[in-house]
Amino acid sequence: MIETKNSSDLELQLNRRGFLKGCTMMAAALGLSEAMIPKLVEAATSAERPAVIWLHFQECTGCTESLLRASHPDIGRLILEIISLDYHETVMAAAGHQAEKSLHDTLDNYAGKFLCVVEGAIPVNDGGIYCKIAGRTAVDILASVAPKAAAIIAIGSCASYGGIQAASPNPTGARGVQDLVSGTPVINIPGCPPNPVSFLGTILHYLTFKRLPVTDTLGRPLFAYGRRIHDHCERRSHFDEGRFAEEFGDFGHRNGYCLYKVGCKGPETFSNCPSARFNDVDVWPVSGGHGCVGCTEPDFWDTMTPFYERLPNVKIPGTGIITDVDSAGRKILGVAAAAVGIHAAVGIGKKIIKGCVCRDEKKES
Repeated sequence: MIETKNSSDLELQLNRRGFLKGCTMMAAALGLSEAMIPKLVEAATSAERPAVIWLHFQECTGCTESLLRASHPDIGRLILEIISLDYHETVMAAAGHQAEKSLHDTLDNYAGKFLCVVEGAIPVNDGGIYCKIAGRTAVDILASVAPKAAAIIAIGSCASYGGIQAASPNPTGARGVQDLVSGTPVINIPGCPPNPVSFLGTILHYLTFKRLPVTDTLGRPLFAYGRRIHDHCERRSHFDEGRFAEEFGDFGHRNGYCLYKVGCKGPETFSNCPSARFNDVDVWPVSGGHGCVGCTEPDFWDTMTPFYERLPNVKIPGTGIITDVDSAGRKILGVAAAAVGIHAAVGIGKKIIKGCVCRDEKKES
């Protein structure tokens, strides 16, 4: 007689299979060998789930919305089995005084042990009045939470670098977390929104190794932001051979040619978008026919606009040889100066040049 399993047993098996698949995906994303998968599983299933305080400031909640659609692991497993999400305005059941009590209880009970996730920029002008929660400004809330956290994850370009709120002329004085916090480790997961794989991979790395992943000079984990989009884009071969979409809807666009001439910022953007994709859909903007807008880069609303015009001075290859794509970051300063003024461009330029130089040095070494 063949023994059959009931539906609950089958569901558990499927959930377990999906979870193991997720850990395998994260190991690949982190650049770890198969031998490390059991350690990831052990860390993710530990009874000691880290408490997490998730703060929302100037943002559209798009980063949370993207995470809600993650599948390996899904949001339910993430919250109930991997971490203890003690405070999150969007998904928590509590509201008002009960929600604030949960925040303060976590600060008191897990000081020095909890992870703080920040979504959204922090406005500092006029005493920070442009973003207030429970009668307190975002500046005050961050100042009270950050020193007690074991580490801070700035999720999304707004929390990382200020985002659209910080675009010129930045009337509210929006800033990224790293500009306002000292003494507590901060890691940036930029993107508008970022891929959940980048965030979940950072969480699993922290749980497994008890430390944050190695980052680049802009505070981004190298496993997710260590490669230029242009270098592992599926349309790269078309760029090398000089095949471009000249405008949206033309022959080149319909046949998957490179989108550089219609504004793709892939040559100066670092992210894992071509390889990680989004939430099992197996597409990303460029594969869908829209150029990269450079949303993982600092100040991209100023330096990467106009979004539908190509980067200046990137040589179009005719024989498959690329001569100066790597220098596009330095030459983009001219666009930044026109957009935000000479004074602002100096500060932006230093960040971009420093990042490019450091990356070049790493390549040479």
